[in-house]
Amino acid sequence: MAVSTMADQLSEIVEIVNRWRSGEDVVIATVVRTWRSSPRPAGAMMAVTSTGEVIGSITGGCVEGAAYEVATEILAGAPSRRTSWGVTDDDALEVGLICGGTVEVHFEMVGDELGSLLERLIEVVGTGRSAALISHLSLEQPGHVVVTAEDVLGAFGGHEITSKIIDEARSILAAGGEAQEISISSSAFFVLPFGRRRAMYIFGSIDYAAALAEVGTFLGFEVVVCDPRAVFTTERRFPSASQVVVQWPHVFLETAPIDGSTAICVLTHDPKYDVPALTVSLRSPAGYVGAMGSRSTTLDRERRLREVGLGDEELSRLRAPIGLDLQGSTPQETALAIAAEIVAVLNGGSAVGLKEIDGPIHSGSADRC
Repeated sequence: MAVSTMADQLSEIVEIVNRWRSGEDVVIATVVRTWRSSPRPAGAMMAVTSTGEVIGSITGGCVEGAAYEVATEILAGAPSRRTSWGVTDDDALEVGLICGGTVEVHFEMVGDELGSLLERLIEVVGTGRSAALISHLSLEQPGHVVVTAEDVLGAFGGHEITSKIIDEARSILAAGGEAQEISISSSAFFVLPFGRRRAMYIFGSIDYAAALAEVGTFLGFEVVVCDPRAVFTTERRFPSASQVVVQWPHVFLETAPIDGSTAICVLTHDPKYDVPALTVSLRSPAGYVGAMGSRSTTLDRERRLREVGLGDEELSRLRAPIGLDLQGSTPQETALAIAAEIVAVLNGGSAVGLKEIDGPIHSGSADRC
């Protein structure tokens, strides 16, 4: 799933647990399946409290009103239910998805078992570990467990837990997969994964780094700003960053977690900093590596990188000059250009205007509104 969606969902779960702890009744509506166009993917959540407040969104407004009515009925004592909306549903044309799709939504009251398990999910994810919430989508005997690479927390109540659904959930976590419904022995389960937040490493304590840190945090990245100059590298200058590190960039990268979802942004445009940092970065599995600098700086940097042994294949991974052509010049505009390129590269996007593209707007089985 997209990191922002995952971050939003975790924030929504925290709010749901806080309301449950305070004694409010809460009903959770979760999108478990989509067909054709849908504004939000499977796993999107909306909750309605006994005070009438709404947390989150399942369709960005298309069927929120109808979902709210279902939730209030359950709060009043009606049983859990699973409902679909869309243009194929004759009874839902007035609230159907205007973009022509259908969503199937599972509604459930948060009881003591689920509330306690959500608390444990928050604790696990808060430690930086990946976890998946598995829900047994039975209206008669609903149940939930939280699965990590090492543990299984909770129980399915009357339904016997199977090793197959645990293995499926762990495979989804390992692959960085998205939320999905899985059928096993005529029983339906929903797996909602929460992986480690994607990392964005920004090197160079400059105003462009401060703006990029803010945008990166907004996008849900775990942002680290790193520079060996202690006088410039302070938490006060980079309040949006998750961590501010006074260290040489290449030294930091030698022990930093890096995978295909990691974005590395070298904004120093100084050979003594960026050549060692880029040498490590371009030989790492990072999904995005970009470097700031003019055309002449970029050519000089490439020459220096070749001198230290990098070849054509490694250099082809470098996004330099960094960012998309938005014709912006301020730190905020530059940060937007860099962040847009990062999102496009990590998500496999073209960065071309949607007007110029034929076919579905979003890849995958469902095109969103």
